[in-house]
Amino acid sequence: MSPVNESLFEFPCDFPIKVMGKSHPDFTETIVTVVRQFDASFDAERIETRPSSGGNYVGLTVTVRAQSREHLDDIYRALTGHPMVSVVL
Repeated sequence: MSPVNESLFEFPCDFPIKVMGKSHPDFTETIVTVVRQFDASFDAERIETRPSSGGNYVGLTVTVRAQSREHLDDIYRALTGHPMVSVVL
């Protein structure tokens, strides 16, 4: 029988995170700064950007190198707690 908290992922792994917020000239660079606090090797060139149809919001897909479930949780907490971020998936 497996432990209840066994992860569905094998760490370390590349993990895509979707980050959405209001369009702002510094949004992408701000998200890069937050992510690099946890993943110094994060490659900003790999960010996928999708503006909303009305142009008021932007969605970013950032792929981080997660070392553990706790590491991933720390990244999520930092992103969701940032004032420029509306949603993190």
